Amino acid sequence: MTAPRLDTFRAMVAKNPGHALARFGLANELLKAELWEEAAEQLRLYLAAHDDEGNAYGRLAEACQALGRHEEARDALRRGIAAAERFGHPGMASELAGRLEDLEDSA
Repeated sequence: MTAPRLDTFRAMVAKNPGHALARFGLANELLKAELWEEAAEQLRLYLAAHDDEGNAYGRLAEACQALGRHEEARDALRRGIAAAERFGHPGMASELAGRLEDLEDSA
């Protein structure tokens, strides 16, 4: 089921590259398909254009970690914690902080 959804989101982004939700949707489908490099790139583009509340940073960290880019994953988590705190999402900030701690412990 992921391939048709990927095609749909790719078409949406191609038609309107500035559509933040379409790009985020594409990134999520890429994560599900474990297309880590492409997912990370789409998440970076999304984050460059959209003031995310923290979730996308956690997803970027997931992709970076899968690619073995642990410092990039830690940076994404730190940025996600700051965003979640800025937007008043203490639960998300706490979840991302726990993931950061786990990643730092495994280093």
